[in-house]
Amino acid sequence: MSVQIEILFVLATYLVGSIPVGYLLVRYVTGQNIRELGSGNIGSTNVRRIAGRKIAAITQLLDMAKGLLPVGLYLYLTYDLNVTYYQNIVSDLSIYYVAFASILGHDFSIFLKFKGGKGVNTTLGASVLLAPYSVFISVAFYFITKWCFKYVSLASIVLAITMVFSEFVIYGITPTVYYLLVCMILIIVLHHKNIGRLLRNQELPSQRLP
Repeated sequence: MSVQIEILFVLATYLVGSIPVGYLLVRYVTGQNIRELGSGNIGSTNVRRIAGRKIAAITQLLDMAKGLLPVGLYLYLTYDLNVTYYQNIVSDLSIYYVAFASILGHDFSIFLKFKGGKGVNTTLGASVLLAPYSVFISVAFYFITKWCFKYVSLASIVLAITMVFSEFVIYGITPTVYYLLVCMILIIVLHHKNIGRLLRNQELPSQRLP
């Protein structure tokens, strides 16, 4: 794949990631602007507050798909049958640009004046083909943390940290570790208000969500 095609692919992935699924679904179902309600976030947690569990689940799946489908398509188009699956991933840095473009699109959507969500679901979708073991381990830690402490935000931060740590333990220092490290930093930065509320004991527990 030529450099020009790769650049176009990354830009197209950003646009796909920018589709504000939560915003559109809540607007369609309730007629309301989710950015003016609850936390103002377009992610599935706030969608659940405004439109209920069913719409939140659909939002979650579609936000994951925004990351999974472009990465899957890129791998399909560039896959080398002469090397292993893992070698296909780490040998082509462009795949990380594609994955991260989908996340940036969700977090900083061009359709919402570069506002968006916090990228947890899109990060999972974009990363599951790049680091499947780490993603599944981190999801397990997410649910354990959520069950123990009842905070979605805390569980999301633990998920991001666990992805990096798991990948490092399994494979050592690789391009995937650096990619996941950047994802982790972005997730933590976008949760800075939640971290402040957690420290002040003002965060809304998950069991109080509708």
